[in-house]
Amino acid sequence: MSLAAVSPVVVPWRNDAKVMGLVGMAHASSHFSHLLLPLMFPVFMQEFGWRFSELGLLSTLFFVVSGVGQACAGFVVDRLGARPVLFLSQALFVAACVLASTAQTYASLMVVAVLAGLGNAPFHPVDFSILNQRISAPRLGYAFSVHGLTGSLGWALAPLFFTLTTSLWGWRHAFLAAACVYAVVLIVLVIHREHLSTTTSPRQSAPIGATTDLAFMRLPVVWWCFGFFLLSTVTLAVIQNFSVPILQALHGVSLEMASLTLTGYMFSGALGVLVGGFVAARFPSMSDRVVAMCMACAALLLALCASGLFGPMGTLWVLASTGFAIGVGGPSRDLMIKKATPKGATGRVYGLVYSGLDVGFALSPLVFGVFMDKGWYNVCLLGAALVLLLSVGAALGVGRRTMTERHLQA
Repeated sequence: MSLAAVSPVVVPWRNDAKVMGLVGMAHASSHFSHLLLPLMFPVFMQEFGWRFSELGLLSTLFFVVSGVGQACAGFVVDRLGARPVLFLSQALFVAACVLASTAQTYASLMVVAVLAGLGNAPFHPVDFSILNQRISAPRLGYAFSVHGLTGSLGWALAPLFFTLTTSLWGWRHAFLAAACVYAVVLIVLVIHREHLSTTTSPRQSAPIGATTDLAFMRLPVVWWCFGFFLLSTVTLAVIQNFSVPILQALHGVSLEMASLTLTGYMFSGALGVLVGGFVAARFPSMSDRVVAMCMACAALLLALCASGLFGPMGTLWVLASTGFAIGVGGPSRDLMIKKATPKGATGRVYGLVYSGLDVGFALSPLVFGVFMDKGWYNVCLLGAALVLLLSVGAALGVGRRTMTERHLQA
């Protein structure tokens, strides 16, 4: 039973806002970790002479560990509670940054990738267990908006942080500075730990051989949710990894302008998430259709980018606008997953479903990297648009399956 179910009284805004802020800060640190190593790839190439293929394997290792760990972390969160797992994740980030600052070999950076991946793994089951239990029901749409917004800000702030600290103190001290940031976040979370407690799911007695904890995996809607995240993340990975060289190759823009466009995409996504929170709160029963419409609009915009119809500058603006469309659907997406989640299985379901993010991030470079090597830049954008269009069908499938399973339970 969730905390919200224990008392029907809506808690004061201040309490909900504090929980949103703490979880949002933790979520920002999670997205920040996605770029701990990739932002240093040019430095590593110059310092150690490694190739992009070797360095790209570090990112794949990070997301493989994170994906497998996320699917398993949900069980731990349901049994032990979200708070201790959250504290451990922050400690792993600190350890990863400290080790990165002393790295001398490729093997040591592989260990950094594993530690950071393990730290990143529990965040979605942790965050959503806390939000679903601690936030009053009428404000969940706003909570999901803050959650998505802070994650996007974590992505956007990482390049600024590492560019500044590396230029001032060098890359090794930049990692130490990142370790200090994670340590401060951990201290703040510990100080306000009373706002992060969650109830646990006690182990129920069952016959030998029964799979009570795994029963949720038999629900088709769970796999529809997983498929949605995998498909939508493939497109996000294409934009994050390849949009800069694609824009340079297709439109001849400078590296600075192409990078600024990617930053604009991230900040537009954050603004979209902010708007999407109000949309999710206003239309909670239409979450799957809101998500489908947003993904369809984003797919159309991305296809227009591939067409080159608007020329260099117009394409830059259209690509940045794609982030806004995807961002608006973010809070409704999280609400859609909540409605599809069986009672008492929040951590497990969110762990499995959101591992689709890591699978998408791990697979996308392997497929679209081949297109990039062949110079098929338009095909990359068109392919990403097509995959995003497939996610529209997955979102609508989640909505239909949720309604069907609720009808059967009734």
